[in-house]
Amino acid sequence: MKFEGIYTPLVTPYTDRFELNEGGFKQLIDMLISAGVDGLIVAGTTGEYYVQTPVERIALMQLASKHIDGRVPLIVGTGAIRTEDSVFFAKAAKDVGADALLVATPPYAYPTSREIALHALAIDRAVDMPIMLYNYPGRMSVNMDEETLDRLGKSPNFCAIKESSGSPDRLHLLARDYPHIQLSCGMDDQALEFFAWGARSWVCAGSNFALESHIALYKACVIDGDFNRGRRIMSAMLPLMRVLEQGGKFVQCIKHGVTLRGIYTGPPRKPLQPLNRDDKRQLAEVISTMNKTVQHIEQESVA
Repeated sequence: MKFEGIYTPLVTPYTDRFELNEGGFKQLIDMLISAGVDGLIVAGTTGEYYVQTPVERIALMQLASKHIDGRVPLIVGTGAIRTEDSVFFAKAAKDVGADALLVATPPYAYPTSREIALHALAIDRAVDMPIMLYNYPGRMSVNMDEETLDRLGKSPNFCAIKESSGSPDRLHLLARDYPHIQLSCGMDDQALEFFAWGARSWVCAGSNFALESHIALYKACVIDGDFNRGRRIMSAMLPLMRVLEQGGKFVQCIKHGVTLRGIYTGPPRKPLQPLNRDDKRQLAEVISTMNKTVQHIEQESVA
């Protein structure tokens, strides 16, 4: 499977009673597809999979698959501590017609390189589907290192990796030594560097509400090869990326950004708490400035 373009890890809209807002979920899917997203991801961290029951996760997979209806590829996250649970969610994803899986390191368990590989291989054997690996040591405490990647190289299903370590050395390693694994940007403030090193896909939570700006950067760098324009767009987007990452309020900011687009996403589930008034105002101002600046850059490029 070829991963190219912008892939949005969907937020999960809730009501004020923390129940799934199905209408809002469908609205979000339709808005993103209309705006030009290349693929959608369900049950990622941005979607708060970790506070959902297995029944809820499967219901979201089913709802997403039915509503997307083949318009764009659907990728489903299998995140869980136990390998058995990840296999369970992988099988459920295959049953609903998902196109690929997102497989991360099991959190909290702190597995070795060999154990990470055996975890991923167990999922692969169970479903035989395209897999995008997800390397995020900031949350999982360990890297999918060379030993892990070499072990996984025995199966062609491990065809991509979302790299979220933030390490330039990792970026260089993957681009140079593992060209058979498609490189996907998973560190938003390094998107320019990823594209310079050949990444052709970007898994970006901010595209839930700012898809146009993300597409503009992708088009400038990957499609047009215009890194001068890309640097200008990236500069305009960096303030938003800084706001998203500050203070541990990432999911809350993404959800409020979607709400600003007219789709009510509700509060995050506990233990997370909603943004306060000042946070909401700051986010809205940063988004407004970014949108105006990127729009101006895009207008100049076609003038």
